[in-house]
Amino acid sequence: MPYMAICIFAAWISDPVNHLVGRRGTIFIAAIFSVLAPLGMAGSQTYGQLMACRVLLGIGMGLKEVTVPVFSAENSPAIIRGGLVMSWQVWTAFGIFLGTCANLVFVDTGKMAWRLQFGSAFVPAVPLVLGIWFCPESPRWLLSKGKVAKAYRSLLRLRNSPLQAARDLYSIQAQLEYEKLLLEQSGLAKNGNMFTRFVELFTVPRLRRATQASGIVMIGQQMCGINIIAFYSSTIFKNAGATNIGALLASFGFGAINFIAAWPAVWTIDTFGRRTLLLFTFPQMFWTLLAAGLCYFIPTESKAHLGMVAFFIYLFDIAYSPGEGPVPFTYSAEVFPLSHREIGMSWAVATNNFWASVLSLTLPSMLAAMKPQGVFGFYAGLNLVAFALIFSFLPETKQRTLEELDYVFAVPTRTHAKFQYTQQLPWWIRRYILRRPNEPEPNLYKFEDEVWVENEEEKTQGISTSIDVGHDKEIV
Repeated sequence: MPYMAICIFAAWISDPVNHLVGRRGTIFIAAIFSVLAPLGMAGSQTYGQLMACRVLLGIGMGLKEVTVPVFSAENSPAIIRGGLVMSWQVWTAFGIFLGTCANLVFVDTGKMAWRLQFGSAFVPAVPLVLGIWFCPESPRWLLSKGKVAKAYRSLLRLRNSPLQAARDLYSIQAQLEYEKLLLEQSGLAKNGNMFTRFVELFTVPRLRRATQASGIVMIGQQMCGINIIAFYSSTIFKNAGATNIGALLASFGFGAINFIAAWPAVWTIDTFGRRTLLLFTFPQMFWTLLAAGLCYFIPTESKAHLGMVAFFIYLFDIAYSPGEGPVPFTYSAEVFPLSHREIGMSWAVATNNFWASVLSLTLPSMLAAMKPQGVFGFYAGLNLVAFALIFSFLPETKQRTLEELDYVFAVPTRTHAKFQYTQQLPWWIRRYILRRPNEPEPNLYKFEDEVWVENEEEKTQGISTSIDVGHDKEIV
């Protein structure tokens, strides 16, 4: 129910709420929902009351899922943005781990167990209600509202020196003016409503590429198979022969590994990049999930049956946590320009939660019809599909400013895909298979920092980029 509430309602209202009260205000409202809804569920007396509270919880979840990654991305320097934005996924994994702990703590409390399990979810939201007001508001949001002085004060708290704050203030303001100019030249509404901006996600080429890329990573997170385990871990382990307590302990191990294995990505996401992490981890998720499914063919009487299933599920979890775990929300929060960032993130979160709903609704019938080995094999195959889509259509965003990404997503999709197959893939083969370590890596984007643009009133420094297409250059 919460995932359907996010998909249908919560993700989309985050756009006008963000425009109205800002990033901090939206997160505060989401935290209030996240405190009250679990308490309401714990005290519910009828099924209708329980479902109503679940919907309210979904609203809080949706507002947070859209806003927190955007808030982190807009406040972070480019060089460490990935590591800071992915803290959303790290602490989401920690919350899942706390949920498995709560299941173990309340397992023998009788008829009150489900009330205590639901009610305990309010505890992590309390620090968020209090702590969000100690954080500076997003300077990009403040500038979009014309609050230049407040934006500068916010940047002073977020950067190491007043000079860096002034530099970033100028850069953000220049990009906002550039975006307005592009909208005017395209004949688009400068201050269009939510529905207008949503349509532009699919009609404006630069926005359409970002929409496509965020959709791929968000759908990939659900279709990789992680949530068939996260949602139904106890059922899966029981089917493998575990007792009730044994299944809860196995789920506890799954939650702990999910949290611990996510930490390396704090450093690797900005070192190796989002795209590289995904291309490395999807093949690992494919074979580990396939192996876990094949282990169900081991006779249930054998002690190896449960152990091998759990072993490969844990390996799958280790592969997921530093790659497809943190990357989708990090990536989606940074690929849209400021004018469409809220509605773009709303689209991404709604897409993610729609497929989460589809997965949760279809998995019981799939398990009945295909058995665990068939279900695991099906989702293992989807990992290969996701790998191909990411290789073909996903641009890298590491260590680019949010303003530079406008140039990255100006590259036509066909040009990007052609470059991957005609230049990037042959280079990888020469470098890592034929062992030619000195082979220079081809680069689709060439940013030139010292390009000056002169107008009638002043000289301003800008950024230009060129795209290699064979031996020619296409200027963006």
